Amino acid sequence: MSLTYPNIVPENNLRLPDALTIKHGPAPLLSRYVMEGDIAVRDRGVRLRLCHDFEELLYVNKQHHAPGDWYRLPDLFNHEYSALTPENAYWLSGEDEHGEVVLTWAARYYYWPESTLELEARSMFYAGREQGRACHVTAADAKLITGGVLYAGSGWVRPDFRGRELMRIVPTLGRAYAIARWPVDWGISLVTRPLIDKGLAAGYGYKHVSYSITYPGSPWGDIEFAVVSVTPNECYEDFTSFLADRAPPTSLANSGSGSGLGDNLFEASVTSTSSDPVFHGNSNRS
Repeated sequence: MSLTYPNIVPENNLRLPDALTIKHGPAPLLSRYVMEGDIAVRDRGVRLRLCHDFEELLYVNKQHHAPGDWYRLPDLFNHEYSALTPENAYWLSGEDEHGEVVLTWAARYYYWPESTLELEARSMFYAGREQGRACHVTAADAKLITGGVLYAGSGWVRPDFRGRELMRIVPTLGRAYAIARWPVDWGISLVTRPLIDKGLAAGYGYKHVSYSITYPGSPWGDIEFAVVSVTPNECYEDFTSFLADRAPPTSLANSGSGSGLGDNLFEASVTSTSSDPVFHGNSNRS
């Protein structure tokens, strides 16, 4: 069972940098990375918004599931089954110049201070509707994954926007947002073996692979997943590497500032990159 960790809920549908208020983690690094990552995504023709209206995510999924360019939304990100709230879940909506959704990535924060993925895997996958359903956990890492756990999935890019390496940036941006908002001990997902072999998990920034969790007789058939994971410190290394590749940072170059990566990006402080007020539980579109 996941507890709700107190956190600040931004207004629905804000631009990602405007939704960011840093309560955890190294503020200079996280704010710099989110701003620069957002610029990199916009350079690829996509504007990112942070949403907690999961009815809209389901609508977008159904629109693209029918023609066959997206799988059916998993139960844990389907608001009709899962207890998704603005306090525990969000998704990134990537829009083109016409305002059409061309990219999604979703995340759910679980707070398991006295539990583990090994104990929660069945309930998590079936969104609490697991009665009578089997789940077999042999992944050693599932015993270790506890505390603040960010589960991510439902990454999708519309076919005409594929090939722009968007999913090498967006998942880590979404993870940076979560690390700033909650105390995150682990970032995880469940990925099938063929996608592991294709390098998808590594491309999304996951560093560890542990086999396996199986769900025999699920509505999707007999499924075997690997547990893929990454720690916050490993995320910080990725963020720093990304910024180094873009140095001098675009935002600072435009401002004429002489600051660079020599700054103390790991200084601990609480910072907001948004001048907009932060709302609690407001789900109106801006």
